[in-house]
Amino acid sequence: MKVLVAEKIAGAGIELLQAEFDVDVRTDLTRDELLSVIGDYDALIVRSATQADAELIGLAPTLKVIGRAGIGLDNVDVEAATKAGIVVVNAPTSNVISAAEHTIALMLSQARNIPRADASMRAGKWERSRFEGVELHGKTLAILGLGRIGTLVAQRALAFGMKVIAFDPYVARQRAAQMGVEVVDTLEDALSRADFVTLHLPKTTETASLIGAHELALMKPNARIVNASRGGMIDETALAEAVREGRIGGAALDVYESEPPSEDMPARAEPAIVLTPHLGASTEEAQEKAGVTIAEQVRLALRGELAQYAVNVDAGREISDTVRPFIGLTEKLGRLFVSVSGGHVGSVELRFNGQIADHDTKVLTLSALRGMLGAVVTEPVTFVNAPLLATERGVEYSETKSAVARDYVNVIEIRGEDGVGVAGTLVGTRNEERITRVYDFQLEMPPGAVMCFLRYDDRPGVIGAIGTILGERGINIADMRVGRQERGGEALMALSVDQEIPAEVLDELAEGSGAKSAVVVVL
Repeated sequence: MKVLVAEKIAGAGIELLQAEFDVDVRTDLTRDELLSVIGDYDALIVRSATQADAELIGLAPTLKVIGRAGIGLDNVDVEAATKAGIVVVNAPTSNVISAAEHTIALMLSQARNIPRADASMRAGKWERSRFEGVELHGKTLAILGLGRIGTLVAQRALAFGMKVIAFDPYVARQRAAQMGVEVVDTLEDALSRADFVTLHLPKTTETASLIGAHELALMKPNARIVNASRGGMIDETALAEAVREGRIGGAALDVYESEPPSEDMPARAEPAIVLTPHLGASTEEAQEKAGVTIAEQVRLALRGELAQYAVNVDAGREISDTVRPFIGLTEKLGRLFVSVSGGHVGSVELRFNGQIADHDTKVLTLSALRGMLGAVVTEPVTFVNAPLLATERGVEYSETKSAVARDYVNVIEIRGEDGVGVAGTLVGTRNEERITRVYDFQLEMPPGAVMCFLRYDDRPGVIGAIGTILGERGINIADMRVGRQERGGEALMALSVDQEIPAEVLDELAEGSGAKSAVVVVL
């Protein structure tokens, strides 16, 4: 079998593949050249520059596996690969230590003014008093996102004698306490208490522009913030203004809203903001691990064996025709469940009711975990690693089955320990997806790409008020359903809309409807 390595990876990875396969290393191919030769290969290995898109996949009838030597998958069309029967693998853990160490390096560089002191020395100056810094020891570090990298940062910060707090609605308090980390309930609490703040969150609609002018105003005047995670989670203009005006002590950035950032990016003008060009994974060790890991994953996939980091393996090929159509729905239900439950997932029960209860539903449980964890961890969640990631975050899960499914042939339910739950089914000969319950409200609604759920006291005028607010903001309603348990009691409005709902508009919807809760979910 033939492997095409289209971008540079570690030599050890090349050697590993060459022991079994015919390997071509062609890192200088143009797009047209790549498209013209891809049909000759069984495997393709890329990094971030090569676009393994639907066009390429359509020209590769013999391609069996695409390997991405890194964590991201933005340049790989996973859906098109899945439809073509191509396994997609990546190397999600290759850079976690490097990223954690770079975070600590940025904290120290900012705290001790190292870049400015170095520049001063090279200019022939001796300015000891100008660059007085602060110690990490005894300071409070707030970690936003206690995943794998956040955990590694916490371990290192504790070794410096720091007090570590974390804001992560999806991590179990008991697990955090075992590490010596205090979990706080709100972002505001974390920011107001911290001397240092570091971000380790996935880039989602919820975390985009997470730290803006309002959040920066909550921080101490001498606090410092570090982002070596994902660009766009800090408002760079607001950050530069806060540093310039002395409202916070400083910052350090390794990632940016657009990369490379523009020459007039405001942060460039602020000496108290340390800037590095996305170096979190740029170590010899990380690159070596990425190359070797992706080579091992490609080798397993070409052998027909289960690759640990396959992102589109459906947990085995022997899935019944009854179960298979529910895979996509169950993942959506998992994502919906996390959103409506407020992210506090300790234990969760998956209930399979109806004819589906007679079949092996393991793949559906894994699919639900993918949905629950996919929006809250920084690495791709697969059918292979989902149980491990759930365990790391203290999420316990179980299955129950019943031959009885009220009102439908089959119903899948996800219910948390606090009783909050969601349910769904497939209807008709085309297996069309339907959400059948959210919280304790019955409804039958197709899942939309962007959905909004509002809980409010049933009264006249609410539907009109919601429609008016969205209309004034240019947001089109594609579908709307209302469920209630009794007239004048609590009601649930479910909306599908054609574009994302910004946080400020969601606040308007909550105020306009008198909603007790308002949630936007991107499915």
